[in-house]
Amino acid sequence: MHFSNLLLAASTVLASSSPSLLISRAESFSLESVTTINSPFPIHESCNSTQQRQIARGLQETITLAEVAKAHLLKHGGDSEIKKKYFGNGTTATPIGWYERIISANRGAMTFRCDDPDENCATQDGWAGHWRGNNASAETVICDASYHKRLYLESMCTRGYTVDGSALNLFWATDLLHRILHVPVISEEVVDHFSESYSDAIVLAESEPAKAAIDSNALQYFAVEVYAYDVAVPGEGCLGDGTTISRSSSTSQAATPSATSSAAGTVRLPYPFRWIRALRLGRI
Repeated sequence: MHFSNLLLAASTVLASSSPSLLISRAESFSLESVTTINSPFPIHESCNSTQQRQIARGLQETITLAEVAKAHLLKHGGDSEIKKKYFGNGTTATPIGWYERIISANRGAMTFRCDDPDENCATQDGWAGHWRGNNASAETVICDASYHKRLYLESMCTRGYTVDGSALNLFWATDLLHRILHVPVISEEVVDHFSESYSDAIVLAESEPAKAAIDSNALQYFAVEVYAYDVAVPGEGCLGDGTTISRSSSTSQAATPSATSSAAGTVRLPYPFRWIRALRLGRI
């Protein structure tokens, strides 16, 4: 009987407190907390709220991607096999510096806009965005195709994605990392395109490690592989057909590229033509 009385008393207390709990929850909800858009980079008023929300999340994930890449380099330094793969025997200070610029540098007049002022979204087939270059060097245009093509980092290592075989710009984070590195206020006109593919980036790291550290693709590939290995599927990642990365390995093996990567890496075009090709692929 005593136990039954205790249960009855407890039920009475819970019942009497439930309305106040419901009121408390209702009062704690704020529509503003849902509708407020927080972006680490300026977004132009030409983007509607839906576009702004997606771009802002992509930019937030770009910062996260850079933070994870930087943390990996600070923790493992030159012992990281992923570092050796993309930056060779070069110093870690250079890529750390570029990731830090993405994370912390003054954005200045940087803007992401959606109104297609140069009409490239409308006239260039397949373009998902572009840096405005001489027209407005601090501005980047995001085309409508981006909202159909891009994934967020939570999808890393799912849907058959592999680092060496899937499009480098499949994720908002890598795509926007690339676009940010075009803007002189971040890149200081030092970071550029020196490789065209996964296999091309590995060759560059072996032959010219100093150049690899300022290669836009190498910086993206390193960041995305580290995220896959350290965050998405810890200790395993989703490299694909390339060499399995192991931090315990004492030497770095040359990767065996997938058929797609291999085909893309067989042609080395002069830089201006590689740039045009990248534009046509919607990478710029």
